[in-house]
Amino acid sequence: LDLNNVIYIIVFNACGELANDRAMKIGEKLLNEMPKNLRNDNAVLNSAIQMLMKFGDIESAQNLFQSIQKKDIVTYGTMMNGYVKNQMPEKALDLFEQIQLDLNNVVYIIVFNACAELANDRAMKIGKALLINISQNFRNDNVLLNSAIHMLMKFGDIESAQKLFQSIKKKDIVTYGTMMNGRLY
Repeated sequence: LDLNNVIYIIVFNACGELANDRAMKIGEKLLNEMPKNLRNDNAVLNSAIQMLMKFGDIESAQNLFQSIQKKDIVTYGTMMNGYVKNQMPEKALDLFEQIQLDLNNVVYIIVFNACAELANDRAMKIGKALLINISQNFRNDNVLLNSAIHMLMKFGDIESAQKLFQSIKKKDIVTYGTMMNGRLY
């Protein structure tokens, strides 16, 4: 049976969602037997990294990440998200500081979430600098702005969170909820 990249992505995603013993065996076997032509396919490799992170196999995910010669922003985001989900926000920020590509909205959200989780001096410096320098095309992205408000509230910077909240033209229920929940920290 000749499997194409779409099948690999689907199976890696399914294994990652299940994350049980059977799924881990299947996912790892598929990864180990993956043909060379797919070892340069970032979409396949990103799915494999995500699967490994969901298994909690950080070391294998890191090794796979390091093996990727042409990392794209999705690859960085996948790895950083895995770190955050595995309670390793410091590692997510370490990796973020290595990125030399244009950021996408997902990476902004991941970094804001990592900063919120840490809420230390380093996180405040990175998170606030990122927010100040945010690209114009992301200034109307409610999911991104909600995560920034959440981060600011976790920092205890209610004033900045309120300013950001006020700047949002089309607030949604999550925006209001984020602001209200922030008051509980």
